[in-house]
Amino acid sequence: MRDSPVAATIDLDAEGVHHGHLKLPHSHDASAWGAIMIPVTSVKRGQGPTAIVTGGNHGDEYEGPIAVMDLAARLTADEVSGQVILVPAMNYPAFRAGKRTSPIDGGNMNRVFPGRPDGGVTEKIADYFQRHLLPRADFVLDIHSGGKTLDFVPFAAAHILPDKGQQARCVAAMQAFNAPYSMMLVELDSVGMYDSAAEEMGKVFVSTELGGGGSATARSAAIAKKGLTNFLRHGEILAGEPELAPSLLLDMPDGRCFITSEASGLVEFCVDLGEAVTAGQVVAKVHDVEHAGRAPVDFCARIDGILAGRHFPGLVSMGDSLAVIGVPRES
Repeated sequence: MRDSPVAATIDLDAEGVHHGHLKLPHSHDASAWGAIMIPVTSVKRGQGPTAIVTGGNHGDEYEGPIAVMDLAARLTADEVSGQVILVPAMNYPAFRAGKRTSPIDGGNMNRVFPGRPDGGVTEKIADYFQRHLLPRADFVLDIHSGGKTLDFVPFAAAHILPDKGQQARCVAAMQAFNAPYSMMLVELDSVGMYDSAAEEMGKVFVSTELGGGGSATARSAAIAKKGLTNFLRHGEILAGEPELAPSLLLDMPDGRCFITSEASGLVEFCVDLGEAVTAGQVVAKVHDVEHAGRAPVDFCARIDGILAGRHFPGLVSMGDSLAVIGVPRES
């Protein structure tokens, strides 16, 4: 396989604080010999674990970029034992465009792993992470939120894994992140995900969903900043103990947790995020926007739990994810 066309403008093995870019040559109409310049920060001191922290895997999710940029601007080498590699906007073209996917090639960064060095722009970035960054890491944190089309209760997430020892390490890191909710997450389709790439390498991986609607709030940004610090303390890269508060643990036992719209129109939610639902309860109604006088289509929960995620904003299409139900558990 050919080498990656992406190159770091800083020495990722150097001690100290270094700010630079992951440079990807990109020829286009406005710049024949241009490049995509993805900001990156490396903070390294001595021996110890390495953490890779990313935001902007999807370009319309802002808690991650805020938290990662904040830490990159203030972290000093004296505070670190090991290394932190910070990439505020992983899919930088999507981030600059305020879109979930890249405006250059339509690539969804979280669906193209392991990527290709001879593929499109998004695949080239994924390939660099797959072959050049992830192998360095012991801990990986990828901060997401719902973007423009979803909204969530703020949760950190881990996955059910074949290796139960690795799963336990991921769960411990998720709990250390200490979002108000902690989710054992079931993915609708995990093929091509950054999560899967990191987990298949045996890394301790934590993801999040910290809100949504295409904007960050003061609360969601604060949760991201605190969680990032807690995550690095848990990995013993930063000194101190994680700052912990109560976090409600949620399960997603199976596909009954997902409600998918089978109608198009105006959605009316009958339950707010975080509220309890029971199987058979109407969670949302979809109104026909092309005809007056027609009854809306009801969509009901198929499992007892709480409303953990919902469609955003008001209009839905057939096939959209309407709602996600999380099932509380004690431990």
